[in-house]
Amino acid sequence: MPTHLVWFRADLRLHDNLALAAACRDPHAQVLALYIATPQQWAAHAMAPRQAAYLAAQLNALRQALAEKNIPLIFHEVADFAASIEVVRSVCKRHAVTHLFYNYQYEFNERQRDRQVEHSLVDTVCQGFDDSVILPPGAVVTGNHEMYKVFTPYKNAWLRRLREHLPECVRAPAPRNAPAVIAGPAITLTYPQQPFDPALFPADENTAIQRLRQFCQQGASEYESQRDFPAIEGTSRLSACLTVGVLSPRQCLHRLLAEQPAALDGGAGSVWLNELIWREFYRHLMTYYPRLCQHQPFIKWTDNVRWHDAPAALTAWQRGQTGYPIVDAAMRQLNATGWMHNRLRMIVASFLVKDLLIDWREGERYFMSQLVDGCLAANNGGWQWAASTGTDAAPYFRIFNPTTQGERFDKSGAFIRQWLPELAAVPDSAIHQPWTWAEKQGRGLDYPRPIVNHSEARVATLAAYEAAKKNEA
Repeated sequence: MPTHLVWFRADLRLHDNLALAAACRDPHAQVLALYIATPQQWAAHAMAPRQAAYLAAQLNALRQALAEKNIPLIFHEVADFAASIEVVRSVCKRHAVTHLFYNYQYEFNERQRDRQVEHSLVDTVCQGFDDSVILPPGAVVTGNHEMYKVFTPYKNAWLRRLREHLPECVRAPAPRNAPAVIAGPAITLTYPQQPFDPALFPADENTAIQRLRQFCQQGASEYESQRDFPAIEGTSRLSACLTVGVLSPRQCLHRLLAEQPAALDGGAGSVWLNELIWREFYRHLMTYYPRLCQHQPFIKWTDNVRWHDAPAALTAWQRGQTGYPIVDAAMRQLNATGWMHNRLRMIVASFLVKDLLIDWREGERYFMSQLVDGCLAANNGGWQWAASTGTDAAPYFRIFNPTTQGERFDKSGAFIRQWLPELAAVPDSAIHQPWTWAEKQGRGLDYPRPIVNHSEARVATLAAYEAAKKNEA
């Protein structure tokens, strides 16, 4: 009787899991599951304690769900990916595993790890699957068989390819004809953890599926008009589910098209579909340009920018003490919840890089240390876009004005007041420049003055980028 091992990584679900479905296809096979925690590896990449807590919750939910299918989940914790290779070999040897199934990960270190595992398992057949994307890397390329470097032509080609063939979702496996499995004691991780709010982030697969269905029915059609306003619950908040794989992007696509059938043709729901395509774009880019995983900019001359070494300014930004209300409210939301509204991610990233002239990699790492939905591809892509260092980047002379951004997307200051209670007495008309109002009123504020003059900073940043571009090799 063959023994099939499913190696779970960032795919903690039963529904639409290509590796799990393939492992369970043979009704006569014994099916085992494996998860390997690597806390030192996580620490090296600044994984957020909230994401660790979220991961632990999903692991325990997965273990119970697999037990109900009579599939035991083997759990190991080792330092890093190098040690995990030996764990896979050991488990395969101990259980006489004939076939190893797993879903591909596209980050540089993960791909190296998988190659080493494949080379070391002489007597085990390894099968990998493009599970975390709707279309696999290499499916959408230019006429010269190169990766697109600009999003819009990539999106158009992606949509054309999708219309040719819509990938199906696979069912969750039926219970195995095997001895009953007891889930056992809760899985615990030694990595530092911080509680997450299950009302904001679904703590198990079934809740995530329900949240997806609800959003596609009610929120996806209004997403275009509401997504930019942080005081409104206009986003799906499903990013954490996609990051750890509690939902697949195919599930998101199929549920969206079931509820909003015009989404594929630019109708209702198409803007949320755009977000799924951005996610694909950044993941595909990583496979073509591994340097994106290695702290390098896509546009090489931008590494010549002379960034400011300004630890006090960086700390003020991290703590939400810059004196710019929309920036500070956003950072405090991040610190308190492990999540930030997407419009605000762009605003605070622009402020760090183009007002404070601090290296975008400082912001990228801080986001990863806080985000419950921290994903290397999306986070790196977003930061390089804001910093004008990446593919499809905003031109370096596009610099967000944090005051006008606040006035545009939080006009009355409803979001700002939620996170900056010290500004409660400031009227709506002055909420984005509270010190101007306070000085006219002869009042003090328990709130910092702006740490930088935006107009002056803009001039300095343009000069820094222009000097860097002149030094292009």
